[in-house]
Amino acid sequence: MESAEVRQRLARLSAVDEHVAAVYPGARDVRQPVHTCYVPAGKVDAGTVRGWAADALEVFDRHAATADALAGILGLDAELAAAVHPRVRAKLQDAPVEDLRIDFEDGYGRPGDETEDADAERTAGIIAEWLRDGTEPANFGLRVKSFDTPELRARSVRTLDVFLTALLEQWGSLPDGFLLTFPKVVDVRQVEVFVEVLELLEQQLGLRERALRFEIQVETTQSIVDSDGRFALPRFIRAGAGRVTGLHFGTYDYTAGCGLTAAHQHLAHRACDFARHAMQVSAAGTGVFLSDGSTNILPVGDQLELGWRTHYSLVRRSLEHGFHQSWDLHPAQLVTRYAAVFAAFRETAPAEAKRLSDYVSASGGAVADEPATARALAASFVRALDNGGTDAEEAQRMTGLSEAEIRKLGRL
Repeated sequence: MESAEVRQRLARLSAVDEHVAAVYPGARDVRQPVHTCYVPAGKVDAGTVRGWAADALEVFDRHAATADALAGILGLDAELAAAVHPRVRAKLQDAPVEDLRIDFEDGYGRPGDETEDADAERTAGIIAEWLRDGTEPANFGLRVKSFDTPELRARSVRTLDVFLTALLEQWGSLPDGFLLTFPKVVDVRQVEVFVEVLELLEQQLGLRERALRFEIQVETTQSIVDSDGRFALPRFIRAGAGRVTGLHFGTYDYTAGCGLTAAHQHLAHRACDFARHAMQVSAAGTGVFLSDGSTNILPVGDQLELGWRTHYSLVRRSLEHGFHQSWDLHPAQLVTRYAAVFAAFRETAPAEAKRLSDYVSASGGAVADEPATARALAASFVRALDNGGTDAEEAQRMTGLSEAEIRKLGRL
């Protein structure tokens, strides 16, 4: 039934095509870190990155020196622990901190203008030192104060201005991998104003347009459903004008906002599941990364093993929900971060490799996968190649595909 009338009606959908292409560009060809480590600005020094790595390796060698010891603490079977253990140790030796945020918000407090100015300038110098030494994480930046009150807004902008000015003076340019975290958003207008402030800073500091990018922390109920009863996050992302790189969940502010008592404020609560699903639906297809929150049960002192088991189970739960990044608050959590990430991959990799191989060869395996699922299968291997969970030789042995072929499939 081809006619001028049909063509006229179908032509109206070109506007839909343009809208979808603009709003849902698909996954970015950028590596997502497996975590973000938060360190209060007052505690950041030149040795922070090396210190986290050294502390993590020390506690690993002291309490999980063998695969059997790791298996006993985390409840892993012997074969899985034997495969995971050497890769965890190698990661802790190599580059365990993939993303670090210098925290000027809740973890820092309000020490006064003089102190915060000094810390902003000092930490900018520390980043410049990391860059000169080649010891910087792949991703790093700072979490500014929220726009909750006039006083906090002014302080947030001032800290960012002092920090960026000092960083540019000492390094000369905005480094790759630099990100900001914008917390406690309750209204789209806060995002709009934050973007305008970033535009002004770029102009004043001679930065290229949209050089300053940021993550939005999802830690208020109003960042899920706004005052008019609408999903808020799509509007937040749109207001970010191409600068929003991620949505990061905030466990404790969000659960407190839902009215949960302290005993029930934890990452596995169903209230958090609702927020996570809202984040997924809002960010799907946009290229915006998702990050889950943290646990305040730290693996220290007498509760080291409890802290490890808690963290391991929560990281595994996040991965099962499709959140491939979440927060770490203590160096010892790096042990269970990578144990969980590597174990999750290795438990499913044989079956996923078979399905991926069947899909590529069109051999008609027992599972008829769609192109979208094949992309997800390949993406699992891409993440493992990036984070140290596997290597090119092992991936090719399992899938029959080269690393280049796997990466190409993961982007389709």
